[in-house]
Amino acid sequence: MSNPIPFPAISPEIFSINVFGFELALRWYAMGYIVGIAIGWQVIAAALRRPHLWRGGVAPMEHKQLEDLLTYVVIGVIGGGRLGYVLFYNPARFIANPLEIPMIWTGGMSFHGGFIGVVIGVWLFSYRKKIPFSALADIVCVAATPAILLVRIANFINAELWGRPTDLPWAVAFPGQAAQSCAMATELCGRHPSQLYEAGLEGLILGAILMTLVFGFGALKRPWMITGLFFAGYGISRFIIEFVRQPDAQFVTEGNPLGLAFHIDGWGVTMGQTLSLPMILIGLTIFVMARRRS
Repeated sequence: MSNPIPFPAISPEIFSINVFGFELALRWYAMGYIVGIAIGWQVIAAALRRPHLWRGGVAPMEHKQLEDLLTYVVIGVIGGGRLGYVLFYNPARFIANPLEIPMIWTGGMSFHGGFIGVVIGVWLFSYRKKIPFSALADIVCVAATPAILLVRIANFINAELWGRPTDLPWAVAFPGQAAQSCAMATELCGRHPSQLYEAGLEGLILGAILMTLVFGFGALKRPWMITGLFFAGYGISRFIIEFVRQPDAQFVTEGNPLGLAFHIDGWGVTMGQTLSLPMILIGLTIFVMARRRS
C-alpha cells in the first residue's frame, strides 16, 4: 500500500486586491475559462484564414463576426452551465433557495448544461446570421477543447471534483472535505486525481485528435463529422472517468455509497454517466450520417 502524494500548495486565487472595502480576486478557475476561450478564438480564426479547409473552398463567415459568436458562446456556457447544475445535480437545494441560482461565484457548474447552452447559443447565432449551423458546430467543438483542458486543471488546483479512494502510486491526498470523508469512512486518504484524467482525455487527447483531423486532413469538408466525434469522444471519456470520480455528496447515502443516480441492487450509473450516454449515442449517429452523406 503506497503513501499518497501530498496535495501541492497552490492557492485557488492568482491574486486578490481590496477596492473600497470589497475583496476582488482572480481565480485559476476563471482564468481557465478566459484563456481557454481566447485559445479557442485563435483556433477558429486560424480556420477562417484557411478557406481551403472548408467545403467548397469558402469559409462560412467573416473574421469580424467572431466577436458576436463569442458573446453567444459565453452566455451559453455560463447560463447553461449554472442551470444544468441546478437541474441535474441539486434541484432540491435551489428550489428551497432560489436566490442562490445566479450566485455562480459560490461554485456549481455542469459541463453538460454548459454544452447544451453553447449548442443553443451557436444555433441562434447561425440562424440570425444565416450561417450554416453544421460549419459553426464543427469548428466550435474543436475550439472548446482548450477550455476543457484548462478548466479541469483548475478543478484540480481548487481541490474539487476529486476521485474515489485508491492506493495507486499516483494517488493524491486532497485536503478539506476529501480528507475528512476518508477519515470518517476509514478509507485511504489517497484519491484518484480524476480532474487530471479528464483534462488529459477530454481536453488534450480529444483536442489533439480533432485539430489534426481539421488542419491536417480537411475534416471540415465533411459537415457534422467533427461534431459527431466530439459528442462521442467527450461522452466516452466522461463515462469511463466516472468509474473513479467521486460523485457529488447529495447522491451518496448509507444505502448508496457509490453515489449512483439510478441503481437497482447496487448496479447502476452515476449522474455523469447518465448525461454522457445520450452524448455518445447522438455523437455516433451524427458521425455515421456524416460519413454516409460524404
